[in-house]
Amino acid sequence: MQPVSGIFPQLTASPRKVVITTHQKPDPDAMGSSLGLYHVLTALGHQVTVVSPTNWANFLNWMPGCEKVIDFEYRRAEAEAVLKQAEWLFCLDFNTLSRTKNMASLLQELNCTKILVDHHQQPETTAFHFGVSDTSKSSTSEMIYDFIVESGQGALINVSVAECLYAGIIGDTGSFRFPATTAGVHRMVAQLKETGFNHTKVHENIYDNFLENRLRFIGMVLLHRMEIMYEYNTALISIAKSDLLKFDIRTGDTEGLVNYPLTIQGIKLAAIVIDRDEERKWSFRSKGDFDTNTFARTYFNGGGHYNASGGRSSDSLEKTVQKFKASIRENASLLQ
Repeated sequence: MQPVSGIFPQLTASPRKVVITTHQKPDPDAMGSSLGLYHVLTALGHQVTVVSPTNWANFLNWMPGCEKVIDFEYRRAEAEAVLKQAEWLFCLDFNTLSRTKNMASLLQELNCTKILVDHHQQPETTAFHFGVSDTSKSSTSEMIYDFIVESGQGALINVSVAECLYAGIIGDTGSFRFPATTAGVHRMVAQLKETGFNHTKVHENIYDNFLENRLRFIGMVLLHRMEIMYEYNTALISIAKSDLLKFDIRTGDTEGLVNYPLTIQGIKLAAIVIDRDEERKWSFRSKGDFDTNTFARTYFNGGGHYNASGGRSSDSLEKTVQKFKASIRENASLLQ
């Protein structure tokens, strides 16, 4: 994989057919970085399409350009046609093609220039022609900002671009809480603010944009589905499929739930497992020096960042919870 700067001279050359994609169930950073880049490449004259591997949370629909994003699972024929015509494929906010779910095999076969921009550990570098993978970055949205500025196209960052990138930044930094929030992140936000965008509006669209059923669901979960294991400084939330159905929980409604137990004094690791149709999905968050990336890779076929990772299991909900508790006992010394 060559440095991403190798693509810079081509950005202002002849227009290309470009597809931007990201990981399944895109979060604010995935969608924000994709749409931020979409607006800039479109302004440069390229024919640009954003393709998501799956659907996304309704609270992302406000983002400028989101109405043009193609859901691969819902509009497969249209998405495949666009992908097969692509000359450039930008892959944002994922480290391996498998993170694109049912799109992975098609992306592997495409005969086009593939460009990676990502901040997760252990990227699949052999799958891409150009790229940058930097785990020190707060978000892929920060990296797209760098890409735009370093390629000499900073003047194209307008209100729409700023809104998208800012949404991704606050999503992945926990509104500037997490350790990856460097001085450079704050300088970047200051530059984005120079466009005149309304940051309060972005916060409201991301965090104050849900239905009543979600709040009642969260109350039920915290009261009945959260288990605190003080001997391991660990909290576990397990959610059955029946819970999702009872409260009509949709994509995005469980976003951020894993962070609630970390507000409890002494809790070092928080985990949530959700019983989905095809598998059990895990999210892990930690404070301090517990490495959730290694933990997720070792026990739950996952990975991510040092303090924030995900995983999955084909076991039943009961069995995967039992496995988690066994794994916590094995790592007890790291959680003291």
